[in-house]
Amino acid sequence: MSPGTPPPAASDERLAPFVAASAAIDRDHPAVQLFATEVRRSRDIDTMRLAYETVRDRYPHSMDIDTQAVSMSASDVLRHGHGICFAKSHLLAAVLRACGIATGLCYQKLGGGERSYLHALNAVWLRDQGRWIRLDARGNKPGVDARFSVGTEYVAFPIQADRGQRDFAEIHAQPLPSTLGALRQSRTVEELARCLPGDMNAADRRQAETASFRFDHL
Repeated sequence: MSPGTPPPAASDERLAPFVAASAAIDRDHPAVQLFATEVRRSRDIDTMRLAYETVRDRYPHSMDIDTQAVSMSASDVLRHGHGICFAKSHLLAAVLRACGIATGLCYQKLGGGERSYLHALNAVWLRDQGRWIRLDARGNKPGVDARFSVGTEYVAFPIQADRGQRDFAEIHAQPLPSTLGALRQSRTVEELARCLPGDMNAADRRQAETASFRFDHL
């Protein structure tokens, strides 16, 4: 996979937003801190792998298990035991940030025809290589085989450009406003499925314009 935009070693100042806490990426919540203690290893790469595989496999995608509670924050996923891709990306970001590893959020536009929707995954900073990789913790199922890799990328949904799908190249320090809005306004996963954002809105695009990093190859 080609590296993202940064120079060989990005400055601590540029990476600072990618280790910060927020309402959705609640890195300092006691449950997230406990999770971080569980997955932290002496080498960053081992921490990344274990955290990723735990989020991917231990916490199923809400729509795969036909449940109704909506998780928004990282701690919500730990409390409910599940979340959709947006919430699971918040959890992986929070636990890795709690371990001192810079982690961002990336998005794809999926679907096609009359129905499209955004999908969230993570960008993780490889400090020793000075580059970002994408990891997709959505959760595997028949037809979905996302994996941890620092070389060849294995995301849940490879893009089908002929259907109007696309990768957004920006690496965000915080979730898109549209995705947070959908999670906050939905009382059930059924409601959430009806109001998933189909594309970036104006607020999302303004946030994307200020992104410090991006993947040049997308």
